[in-house]
Amino acid sequence: EVQLVESGGGLVQPGGSLRLSCAASGFSFDDYAMSWVRQAPGKGLEWVSLISWTGARTYYAESVKGRFTISRDNAKNTLYLQMNSLKSEDTAVYYCAKTREDYGMDYWGKGTQVTVSS
Repeated sequence: EVQLVESGGGLVQPGGSLRLSCAASGFSFDDYAMSWVRQAPGKGLEWVSLISWTGARTYYAESVKGRFTISRDNAKNTLYLQMNSLKSEDTAVYYCAKTREDYGMDYWGKGTQVTVSS
């Protein structure tokens, strides 16, 4: 059974940092790209970032480019999202998702809440 469990969310002040983690199990983690997606209150899903199965290639939404860094540790079956210079508009539930070659996301975690507020 595929399982994705996010952690690391919380309340942080504007300008602060957080690191999210996503522990993966039930599939060959190093065979798949992985993504982070978020949903702000009252809004739809927004893709945030994607990392290739080796970690060699990374992609970011314009809204987070230069502030967020996606990474992975295939030995630990874990995906990360380092978030710096956080803004109030980054407030959202953050999900990690297993990503197919066609960029479809077929398994999702339950999400972790990130709140940026003073």
